Amino acid sequence: MPTTSLSDSPLDLLTASSDVPATAMASEMELVDEQRYARALKTVRVLHVINGEHYSGAERVQDLLAARLPELGFDVGFACVKPDRFPKMRQSRSVALYEVPMRGRIDLRSIVKVRDIIRREGYELVHAHTPRSALVGRLASALARVPMVYHVHSPTSRDTTHRVRNWLNHYSEKLSLTGVARLITVSESLARHMQRQGYSSDHITVVPNGVPVLDEVPQRDAPRGTWTLGAVALFRPRKGMEVLLDALALLRQQNLPVQLRAVGPFETPEYEADIKRRVARLKLEDAVHWTGFTRDVNPELLKMDLFVLPSLFGEGLPMVVLEAMAAGVPVVGTQVEGVPEAIRHGIDGLIANPGDPADLSNTIARVITGELSWPLLRANALARHAEKFSDRSMATGVAAAYRKVLAAK
Repeated sequence: MPTTSLSDSPLDLLTASSDVPATAMASEMELVDEQRYARALKTVRVLHVINGEHYSGAERVQDLLAARLPELGFDVGFACVKPDRFPKMRQSRSVALYEVPMRGRIDLRSIVKVRDIIRREGYELVHAHTPRSALVGRLASALARVPMVYHVHSPTSRDTTHRVRNWLNHYSEKLSLTGVARLITVSESLARHMQRQGYSSDHITVVPNGVPVLDEVPQRDAPRGTWTLGAVALFRPRKGMEVLLDALALLRQQNLPVQLRAVGPFETPEYEADIKRRVARLKLEDAVHWTGFTRDVNPELLKMDLFVLPSLFGEGLPMVVLEAMAAGVPVVGTQVEGVPEAIRHGIDGLIANPGDPADLSNTIARVITGELSWPLLRANALARHAEKFSDRSMATGVAAAYRKVLAAK
């Protein structure tokens, strides 16, 4: 497959008038070195161009980077092209946020507005996170003559159950990546995916997602009596809730004492209705508790004995898996994308086959019946998160990618 260039200019994508609207895993010692390096340099301003309609995995990454990158010499701002939940729910309240709402998939006025923000506020680097924000960010960065980095959070070509939407997003992303200085992928599996799309490995940096190490994780004994399975997500078809509900019914048929605590909103009212009809058909009304959206997921995680993410496809490296590990909640995930890169089967969690309720129920049962030690899984999950998947290690990896781009200017 021919290699796609990341250095060609995309300005020919505009009309003739210029006025038309490798793995980065850092230890604590490396962080100290990065902070010393940052203090020796001037602060560099980076504009993150984001969607903003949700506050879930990718948005958590953006929020945490805004909090951590200043320690490493990078001042972050946000340009939000679909402002909705993110402006209201973000933790980084002191970070500049510019609302540049798009009125359609291609809105040249938003491109010009972002260009003007870059020039007026002195941003030296643009960082985009989605196909929509990549289009705006790339053209605006080209007009402002600053480089852009693109963060790959999931495989766009198989991100949803809608083939047409996947196709549009995939080709929009591919077009927008012309001339991008560097790709950051959240997992090795996504790096391989982008290489299969034709992008050179020399222009890809792997930076696993990360979440904060909790100041204090409460001591817990192995569960006795009813086990609480937990799910946290923006619930939509690719998250596999149908599979989890079927697995829950199978566990109850085996007289294993289980209940499900489901935290998060549904993507659409139609999907919510479908799922709740399934709950009724499986006679699980007394076993499933819906809590809705929460800004602070940690108190919810501490009410769970096992965290279950039954995704079918489309995961990069789910933030909520890392949050569960940080809270000492063993994870049962599926063999999808970057999930097995975080969870080592039988060591700090378990991996089941996607789309297979019987395998998922059998995998969960291994912990409930005591075949596998819950306390050992918990201890290993805590240690692995602290070593490999903290927010500090994520920010350090992103900062290293930025420096490569800036050094090449």
